[in-house]
Amino acid sequence: MRNLSRYAAATVIAGFVLTGCGSESGTGSPSTPSPSAPTLPTASVTQSTPVGTGLPLTVSRTGGFAGFDDQVQIGTDGVATVSKRGKETIRCKLDASLLTTITTAAQQVDWASLAPTKPATKHPDDMIVAVSANGKTARIEDPSVKPLAASVTKLLTEAAIPPGPLCKQL
Repeated sequence: MRNLSRYAAATVIAGFVLTGCGSESGTGSPSTPSPSAPTLPTASVTQSTPVGTGLPLTVSRTGGFAGFDDQVQIGTDGVATVSKRGKETIRCKLDASLLTTITTAAQQVDWASLAPTKPATKHPDDMIVAVSANGKTARIEDPSVKPLAASVTKLLTEAAIPPGPLCKQL
């Protein structure tokens, strides 16, 4: 997946270079810009995905038998601020593939239908994993935020202290 992202990025950059060269000279063959033109709008839509309605996003993990108190705040620029009880807060840049996965999932959530309340514990040692965006918060097991479940689990693994390979410390 990581190599595929790099390949896609290299293809987009090559497309920009080729399109720019063809436009400047004005003498390039008409068939060369045509194949790259349909590819570029698709790539620029992919590039703009991280600034969707689901970001900024906050993921928190609290309680449980271990007494978790973790929080990951993701900005529209893909920078995550990670805090954990007893550890110094860090900032890391999320890998583009992970950021795209989280953003796409967050855009599938109907944030307007969620209540703006903090989730309460259901029983002693209840571990709450919650997501917040657009002023609304829900537990990860809430069916309304189901699209985020897998990506939030991956985020809590990668945006940790120390961060995993998909979150490069700044």
